[in-house]
Amino acid sequence: MKELVIVGAGGFARETASAAADAGWRVLGFADDDPGLLGVVRSGLPVLGAIDTVAGKTDAAVVVCVGNPRNFTARRGIVERLGLPADRYATVVHPSASIGSGSTVGPGTVLLAGTVLTADVTVGAHVAVMPQAVLTHDDRISDFATVASGVRLGGSAVLETGAYVGAGALVREGVTVGAWALVGMGSVVLRDVPPGEVWAGSPARFLRNV
Repeated sequence: MKELVIVGAGGFARETASAAADAGWRVLGFADDDPGLLGVVRSGLPVLGAIDTVAGKTDAAVVVCVGNPRNFTARRGIVERLGLPADRYATVVHPSASIGSGSTVGPGTVLLAGTVLTADVTVGAHVAVMPQAVLTHDDRISDFATVASGVRLGGSAVLETGAYVGAGALVREGVTVGAWALVGMGSVVLRDVPPGEVWAGSPARFLRNV
């Protein structure tokens, strides 16, 4: 049984812990910089210590599970801070996820329950894919992107580095969501979203810069 430490102790971290256990990992616990959480048990697992302590746990794989729409650059910052080699990072795939032929999933990436990659989908490193998301043929998801629950991406859609697509959003085939852009929940994206912008609505339109 493979051992795993999860960086973060919030909702996404606890969801990942459950998925990892179902996939056969032995989850040791969480690492979090909040000193008030040290020794606290969440979802049946302890908070083991600060984030930097994971570097010394050389027998355990690591996955970084932080970030939300208000701070979706945090995952990249922690990965850069830890400076671990790619082979220290786990790829966590819930057993109910479906990965079609020709698809690839990078290190540090999490696919939660019911995720579907239909065919020839490329998912980079440290990507968060929430439950029931559907990524269709030839989609390309770059490092540190977040695909929230219930998202549907049309064929050949592209999410550039760090892009965040909110729950239930629909992205038309061939559309690109730029680096570190944010698409609001329930949006219908019919044209390219430039990097670093927030778009929302049906059809989605520019709201503000990130």
